[in-house]
Amino acid sequence: MTDDGAINAARRMLLAASCLCVGCGVAAPLFAAVPMPKTEAPAFYRLMVGRFEVIALSDGKSPLAAMKLLQGDPSVIEQALHESFLGEQVATSHNAFLVNTGDKLVLVDAGAGTLLSPHTGRLLGNLDACGYKAEQVDEIYLTHMHTDHIGGLLTGGRRAFPNAVVRVDRREANYWMSEQTMRAAPSAAKRFFEAARTCLSPYMTAGKLETFESSAKLTHGVRALAAYGHTPGHTMYAVESEDEKLLLWGDIVHVAAVQFADPSVTIGYDVDRVEAEQEHWRTFADAARKRYMVGGAHLPFPGLGHVRDNGDGSYAFVPLSE
Repeated sequence: MTDDGAINAARRMLLAASCLCVGCGVAAPLFAAVPMPKTEAPAFYRLMVGRFEVIALSDGKSPLAAMKLLQGDPSVIEQALHESFLGEQVATSHNAFLVNTGDKLVLVDAGAGTLLSPHTGRLLGNLDACGYKAEQVDEIYLTHMHTDHIGGLLTGGRRAFPNAVVRVDRREANYWMSEQTMRAAPSAAKRFFEAARTCLSPYMTAGKLETFESSAKLTHGVRALAAYGHTPGHTMYAVESEDEKLLLWGDIVHVAAVQFADPSVTIGYDVDRVEAEQEHWRTFADAARKRYMVGGAHLPFPGLGHVRDNGDGSYAFVPLSE
């Protein structure tokens, strides 16, 4: 018998022995136990908008108590969640977007960092994985100053983006950085003010925090659009190149399975519920009519797609196809 024949015969004997042991109920594991890594692949998605490169970056996910936080008809909300195979707790994506215009490298929102849950704080790793470094980012545009959009500005108590200028709507900065407003806020809301101060102060000290008036042009091909309601200075950013447009709309939507079908549904985090609802209707209608792409902070990663008007007062999100 050749060496190969002997090896194959030994393998057959081992397999037969293992089968006999299994058949007689005796435990005979063939493989050693291997720990589960429980890690995910780097999460980034790259596309072109005209001549601009745009990369969706995941900061991770966190649970959202949808039935508790969404504001509308509870039976309608529950039914919408059920039809999308979702329960009262919804795993919510936290997306940021990197825009390379060729002249500047701009990051829209910075994720939650370590301020929200053990499952967030992936932004810097995914930024590295897609081929860029934090020190290369020139500017950071904040849609608003809620914790899950600013937590990633710091790492180890220091500026995570040492060369970047942070830019935000003046109304937004004035609201969250105001001592007087914080004192008047409900106890449950004070943590948002405290987080804003913690995350933005190092940039202020370094002279790297700038505010702008609503609907300002910020750099070539990127302009701010006021979308107040979710917060006093909530802002969207239009990225436009060669007749292509991507609207990065921040927190217009938190739970896609519910709010596209019923734009009247708001969320408990909205500072002005009436204004937030009006912004839903305006933004959905414009995106559907003009057929441009949208990117959302809490749409399922990579958070990119289009809005379709169903013609009956409801809308649908159409994720970007590969």
